[in-house]
Order: sequence, then structure tokens, then C-alpha cells
Amino acid sequence: MSAFSFEETSRILDDAGGALHYHEAGSGEVLLLLHGSGPGVTGWANFGNNLPFFAKNFRTIILDLPGYGKSTPVEGMPIPSAVESVLRFLNGMGIERAHILGNSYGGIVGGHFAAQHPDRVGRYITIGGIGVSLLSVFPAEGLTRLVDFIEQPTKDRLIQWLESMVFDKKILTEELLEMRWKSATDPVTMATSKKMYTRQALDMIAAFNRGPDAVQGFAYLPKIQAPTLIAWGRDDRVNPLDGALVPTRLIPNAELHVFPNCGHWAMIERKAEFENVALAFLTRDA
Repeated sequence: MSAFSFEETSRILDDAGGALHYHEAGSGEVLLLLHGSGPGVTGWANFGNNLPFFAKNFRTIILDLPGYGKSTPVEGMPIPSAVESVLRFLNGMGIERAHILGNSYGGIVGGHFAAQHPDRVGRYITIGGIGVSLLSVFPAEGLTRLVDFIEQPTKDRLIQWLESMVFDKKILTEELLEMRWKSATDPVTMATSKKMYTRQALDMIAAFNRGPDAVQGFAYLPKIQAPTLIAWGRDDRVNPLDGALVPTRLIPNAELHVFPNCGHWAMIERKAEFENVALAFLTRDA
């Protein structure tokens, strides 16, 4: 468990766009952590146990993106709206520049933010998320299980989805399952998930990726100027490893680190290894 409690690190930035909930600890350069998507996810669920490690070296902030945790939902398409909310948050907090570390959906949001606002990002780390599958089928097992749950939210389907997220199922404790179930069935969280994960949406993405305009889906990648670490679980069944090939080639200053015996949550399944790799990257040439 985290050495910091949820309550002692919990903060709210409230402005005209609504509430943006976050956790904060540590001092120094700002490291902004952006969570993934799906039922029951929050910034704390993804990164709460990593907070003590990073807070030793950085002013570490875990942000709940709109519609997740205690952050107010916003109108519009989820990714552009989340990118705008990151900008709103940094401006509201008076933060000129931050390192960004994102998992899956948070990695996509962080990548788009880095492409659109290169002067606001120091270094950028993404755990999966930003790639495009070249060899694997789409949608992969994890996304299919996710849609199954959203269409019919039962505990069994939640467990099936969570099992597809990890390499070692032993990390799916009863405590974690109960926390995820409670959060996943929250009406606001479910409404946010339904915006992104439907059978129709996955069919549209699959058709787009086969079409003549597929390149537009990753045209933002060469615009990411920040030094970039792409972290990936070798055994990821949500975004398979071959998805890392395109961003590794297109992002000008990108490097790839693959974690063995690891699924979609490198920061949880390979916690110590991930933290050390991330810290070495963030402090290189400091």
C-alpha cells in the first residue's frame, strides 16, 4: 500500500470547467501522472502505490481525468477533452512545464498534449497506449473483454476483463476487485466508459485502421519533441507489443523498454523495475 493516504494527498482544482481532482506529494520538478481508462479506474488506482517513490525526487501529481474519480465530466470527445483539461489544470496550478507519465489512455492523452504543447513538456513516458497494431488482430482480447463488461456489467465480466490486463492473476486481490467493482458501477464512471468503449466504436476504429486515412490516427507522433520513453509489457493483451513499433520509429527522440512477464500495467506488475527505469530516464542529463 502507498505510504501516503488517499485523504492526505487529495486535492481539488475547481474552476469554470468544473472540478479536477488530483493527488500531490513531494517537491521539485513537476511529474504529472495520467491514468488509463476502463471500469473502476482512477488516478489513485493506477499510481497510488508509485507515489512514494516518485515523490522522493519530484513534485508528483496524480490527476483524475474528466469523468473519472472525483473529476467532473466534460462535453466532447474524450481524448481532445482530456488534453484540454490537462492544459486547464497546468494553467490553473501555475505550472509552466511538467514531465508527463501516462498509462494507456493517459499515455495517449499525454502524447497528444506533448505534440500540441511541446514547450510545456519536459520528458514524456507512456506505458502502452499510443501505438497501432501492425501484426496483431484488432480489437485485442482486453478491449473485447472491456466492451463485454460495459454492455453487461457483472462481477464475472469485470474479473474477466481485469484478468486480461495482467500477466500474473495473483495481483487481482479481493480488495482490488471490490474497489474496482464499486467504482466501475458508479453512474458517472459508467457514462464515461460508454463514450469510449462500444462494439460500434471498435468496429469503426478497425475499419479506419484498414482504410486509406489510417495514417491520420498517428500523424501526431512525429510532432512529439520531448525525449520519450515507451514502456510496454511483453505479454500485453490489451495493446499487444507490436503496437510499439510505429511510435518508436516516428517519435523523433524515442526509446523502448519491454518488461517480460508483464501485461498492461507495468507500473503495478513490474513496480520496482518500472520505477527505476522511469527515474533513470527522467533524471538523465539532469
